[in-house]
Amino acid sequence: MSEWLVLAIAMVLVCAAVLVMTTIRHRRVAADEDTSETPDVIEYMTMMVGVVYAIVLGLAIAGVWEARGAAEDSVRREAQSLYEVSQRADVYPAAVRDRIRGEVDAYVTHTVAVDWPRMADGEAASAEGARLLGKLRTDVTHQTPATELQAQAYQPLLDHIAAADDARHSRTQSDDTTLPDVIWVGLVVGGVVTIGLIFTLQIRRSGRELLLAGLFSALIVFLLFMVWSFDAPFGRDGVDSAAPFQDLFPTTSVTASR
Repeated sequence: MSEWLVLAIAMVLVCAAVLVMTTIRHRRVAADEDTSETPDVIEYMTMMVGVVYAIVLGLAIAGVWEARGAAEDSVRREAQSLYEVSQRADVYPAAVRDRIRGEVDAYVTHTVAVDWPRMADGEAASAEGARLLGKLRTDVTHQTPATELQAQAYQPLLDHIAAADDARHSRTQSDDTTLPDVIWVGLVVGGVVTIGLIFTLQIRRSGRELLLAGLFSALIVFLLFMVWSFDAPFGRDGVDSAAPFQDLFPTTSVTASR
């Protein structure tokens, strides 16, 4: 089921629940109850709960946004470093160049076809990726430069492989969710309490009040959905977050997707 469909269903259900409960409450209100005023203490408590929840929700959004940005940066660095290795290998003889590029392509194919689906499912990256990258490092390290041009390219090649390895470690260490379970409990319970406080403000069945109550409830659901979506650093839609690899290695990425 599409994430957007899930969001739409959740927003509709929450809004419907709020509107139905408001209508039922209004029908059951006592005939002599004054619905034109709300006690000051209730207004104060509602305001304080709303402010505290807004701060917590804002911090959660900032946290998952920062984690997503760091994960995307690691992917870009890893893909760019491997691309530089593939391009700088041009100074070597054809057999050596093709072997290095083949190992780079094998690593990229494994990363896109195997590691990304595993990370999207919440699993750790496979050890095969580290083995393929180690094999590439070994082959480049043991390749003795035969010309001045090869000597000039030798150290940058090793530096780019080291950068790719470092980026890979950053990627594999940030593939888990950002927020712990206790934070999620607080966000969900806080959302329910915040929406529930609507019913303490003597809300009536006027079109304007019902519209505002529905929009407020939908906003809370949307913000929680946004936190949940960004809580997966590499996304929840398959290999979409592997775009840097797909852009720099289009042929390899197409092979991996088949």
